Amino acid sequence: MPYRIDISCPPHDALDQLVQLGALDIERLGDGIAAILPDSVTADAVAGALGVGSVAVSPVAGRDNGSVWLLSPRAVRIGSVLIAPPEVAAPPGALRLTDCTAFGTGHHPTTALCVEALEEALTIAVPDSVLDVGTGSGILALAALMMGVPRAVGLDIDAEALNIAAEHARLNSLADRLQFVLGGPDVVDGAWPLVVANVLATPLIEMAPVLVRRVGRRGRLILSGIPWSLESEVAETYRRLGMRQIRSETRGGWTVLVAEASW
Repeated sequence: MPYRIDISCPPHDALDQLVQLGALDIERLGDGIAAILPDSVTADAVAGALGVGSVAVSPVAGRDNGSVWLLSPRAVRIGSVLIAPPEVAAPPGALRLTDCTAFGTGHHPTTALCVEALEEALTIAVPDSVLDVGTGSGILALAALMMGVPRAVGLDIDAEALNIAAEHARLNSLADRLQFVLGGPDVVDGAWPLVVANVLATPLIEMAPVLVRRVGRRGRLILSGIPWSLESEVAETYRRLGMRQIRSETRGGWTVLVAEASW
């Protein structure tokens, strides 16, 4: 489990040393510095590298369901979308998300890849609605609405995630355009011109027969949460079901697949 260290009056090269040690996040705090270190690096090793007697150690909580390690919530820009916590100063039009347990703060590569793929799809044509499967914090559905999509439906098997997503919809004054439903793609009927699913490779493969039925004629499907090593397996599953791959992109070991319905 990663942990936090705090150092008062750090040496001038502390930042470089912490980077070399593999720090997951670093932040200057007044005259001191804080960092998150992986548990493979001991506090004694940190103190030795920095040439100090000791460092203060404390626990730290992971964000994005424990997959992203940040010292404090902060804004992040993905394409044209600026995502910021409510307490952080940001210009009008920023997508506001609270610091919560649901996945989707904007800091994980899969989220960034999906937002970029959404923006790319919307430069071609703006659909009348979007289906977001595994909505988590609601970030992808909300981003689509802020990019001009009139309506969205968010699905998740986690009731608490839906509560958080609904709060984010209210926070951004988008609740009247976003519907949330508990469950997977089998709990809704119909088809959407644009479907996004940022979950994991195994559920993507398992839900594939149902998920492709939610993609409308010549509709576009954005899939992520896929480790790069499983990209071909996921892509082949959807190809056999009639989805024609348009492109893929990998970042930080994670892949997004963009496909179009052949019907």
